Amino acid sequence: MINIKPPIKLNHLKALTDDTGILQHTKYSIPNRKEGYTTDDNARALVTCLKSLQLHDDSHVSKLANKYLSFLFHMQRPDGKFHNLLSYDRGLLDDVGSEDCMGRSLWACGHAILTGPTQGIKTTSKEIFDKGLRHVSSFKSLRAKAFTILGLCHYYEALPHDHNLSKNIVSFTGQMLDSYQRVSSSDWCWFEPYLTYANARLSQALFRAYAAIGDKRYLKIAKESFDFLAEVQVIDEKFVPIGNRGWYKKGDQRALYDQQPIEASCMVETSLTAFHVTNEEKYQKVAYIAFEWFLGKNTQNVMVYDPTTGGCYDGVNPQGLNLNQGAEATISYLLARLELETLSQ
Repeated sequence: MINIKPPIKLNHLKALTDDTGILQHTKYSIPNRKEGYTTDDNARALVTCLKSLQLHDDSHVSKLANKYLSFLFHMQRPDGKFHNLLSYDRGLLDDVGSEDCMGRSLWACGHAILTGPTQGIKTTSKEIFDKGLRHVSSFKSLRAKAFTILGLCHYYEALPHDHNLSKNIVSFTGQMLDSYQRVSSSDWCWFEPYLTYANARLSQALFRAYAAIGDKRYLKIAKESFDFLAEVQVIDEKFVPIGNRGWYKKGDQRALYDQQPIEASCMVETSLTAFHVTNEEKYQKVAYIAFEWFLGKNTQNVMVYDPTTGGCYDGVNPQGLNLNQGAEATISYLLARLELETLSQ
């Protein structure tokens, strides 16, 4: 168990944010304006602020939440899809963003519908969500579907009498179950024939769907898949995420590096979702093991969290650390750290 949890510090999140939104990358800890902004990061940043506001009312954090939601509103196309890339001079750099970008935006807006600090945030989020939801049925990405399910579950918690929301949760969760049934086997309890990025989000969506709908099939596969993921990534009481230099295809060697903060964050969040749903202590233990990856309990024994800036390094590589402290890494750390606070609520 963790003896010391670093205090929650939003300094670097604020340093990366200007009048437009949160900048994507840094040069070491300095914001890199040349790389501009992404919808992905602004969606994540919105969720971070909403989680922080659940713990402490803070007018500055509320303003940040407004800014990130305004970014999502700006990046949504008239047809409901989203652009993802915006240059520093506010020029659009793509025609349409990825399915994952859309899923993350719906996830963030679902959070905001439920926990937004103002009515303006809630109603704007609902408008963005409703406009984007029409495209989800054509998604191929399971992660995009998982993010959508997470957003829908928050939305449904806010409006439990809206049966269209529950129908959509059942529909999209059913698609994930179908993938699991097609691919999984006794030695590969997973939705795809490979493990790549943000893996734990797939299991988390099923835990959330079970909490919302109560279908025991969701819980069964949520537990099977997440237990498999934990078995693969927790080695000798240490979190060893799948590296992004080749990932892990069934039957092949897994990639050890580069290890990304998003993996530790997703494991913490999903572990605690599982713990709150099942009350099984083993999931609380996995959450702490995954969080300790940020604090030096990793294959390189390096601190990935920077207590000086409040930021997080971009990853662990064969040489040690990627010394940049970009938005995804920093937000990943903060989401994990904020999630630990749910154990004391």
